Amino acid sequence: MYFPVRCFTCGSVLGNLYEDYAKQVKEGKDPAKVLDSMEIERYCCRRMFLSHVEVMDKIAKYKKY
Repeated sequence: MYFPVRCFTCGSVLGNLYEDYAKQVKEGKDPAKVLDSMEIERYCCRRMFLSHVEVMDKIAKYKKY
C-alpha cells in the first residue's frame, strides 16, 4: 500500500524520505548504504524502508470507478 508517514514503533517521521530512498535504490545503490547516507540509524525505522512493498499499482487495476 502506501508508505507510512511515521515509524510504527518509535513514531519518527519517515514519509518524506521514502521517495528519495526509492529513487536511489532503483538506480542500483545498496539499500543499507542509502539508509546510512540518509542518517536513518534505528532498526525499527530501517525496517519500515526495507520491508515496504509497492502493491498499489496491482490493487488499482481491480478498483471500480
